[in-house]
Amino acid sequence: MTKVPTFEELFRNCHGSAVHLEMRDGYMRSDPAFIDWAAGKPLDPAERWQDWLNIVKETTKRGVKVRRARIVSEPVSDYIRFEHSVTDGLNINAGEEVSWLPRRQATGLALPGNDFWVFDDKEALINHFDGEGESLQHEYTEERRLVSFLSSTFETVWQKAVPHVQYRVV
Repeated sequence: MTKVPTFEELFRNCHGSAVHLEMRDGYMRSDPAFIDWAAGKPLDPAERWQDWLNIVKETTKRGVKVRRARIVSEPVSDYIRFEHSVTDGLNINAGEEVSWLPRRQATGLALPGNDFWVFDDKEALINHFDGEGESLQHEYTEERRLVSFLSSTFETVWQKAVPHVQYRVV
């Protein structure tokens, strides 16, 4: 049986690419950072998520291309507004490329039922959430056809998506 790598190990062992597709309009609304943001409190993403920032910076400095695509409903939810507001200070600052695809433009796409990460087009981490966006578990797979489908899906979304610098929340 294959040992399931940790999230950090997946990033540290990645050599060429790490891609992430997000398709929900809300995640972990119980997150203290989201609660603080919603209350109007100042938020420094680099300070709040320093571990994430460090692992992604370490990964991108090794030459790994880290990309994240978000499919969002418009007008966007408060949670997506929050994500958009922290993207520069967190994701872009770490070296990620981020793009946004309005859900209306995704109608003709074959999309999986869950968010996911794919590392080096060889392994995937599938994210499972409950109806409120709370993380339930991660499912690891190296199954070639599934990983290929997820990689292909990501690339199709990425081609249609709007780069973060150009995307305006509506």
